[in-house]
Formats: sequence, structure tokens, C-alpha cells
Amino acid sequence: MANISIRGSYRTYRWIKKNPVIDKVRTILQDDGVFKNLTAVHEMSGVSTSTLHNWFHGDTKNPNHSTVMAVITAMGYEETFTRANGVEIDVEAERKAGRKWLAERAEAEKTNGKSPPRKKSKAKP
Repeated sequence: MANISIRGSYRTYRWIKKNPVIDKVRTILQDDGVFKNLTAVHEMSGVSTSTLHNWFHGDTKNPNHSTVMAVITAMGYEETFTRANGVEIDVEAERKAGRKWLAERAEAEKTNGKSPPRKKSKAKP
């Protein structure tokens, strides 16, 4: 059984370490021989060199999806989505958990002005 930790508004994940997509982009740039020349990546993608530097060497933990897509499409890659082997989602259970969390969040915001952390969702293998 997979445990997926989801917190925050719109069920977003707040990365403690860096989002693994940063390493995937780094690997693409290294394989294509441009990782050491972020100026070239900037010129091809339009993403600033400071943004790229912050992904790989700085404090950025979770880059914007549109920025990641600008870089990978400039390198000739495309994004694909595949279901993990053996993972089955119970849509009704997830909807129920989502409604419960939204109600708890609304109540907490009324009470103390803070949102509670998102509880773990359990995807069934």
C-alpha cells in the first residue's frame, strides 16, 4: 500500500527536500551536454539563469511546472503520465477524504485562522 503525503491547499505537497523533477531536469541537461552552460539553457528556454542556478545549486525546492516544461520542451522532451504498476485509486474514498479535509480546514480557519496539515492518503496497490 502506498502512502502519499499531501498537505496544503489544493492538495499540494510541500517538499522537505527538493522536488525530484529537479534531478530529472539536471540529468537531461547533463546527458545533452549543456548543464555546465546555463546561459545556453536560458537562451533556448527563456528561463533565467538565476532560476536555473537556484534549482540546481540554490534554495528552490519546487519549481513551477510551466518553468520546468519550458526547459524540457526546449531540450526536445515531452511530459508523459503513466499509472504506477499496481496502484489503484478508490475515487469515492478519496473524494470523501477530500471533503472531510476541506471541512476541517474551513473549521480550523474559523477557529484560529490556520489551515490544518493534509492527512496522508492511502492509495491501494
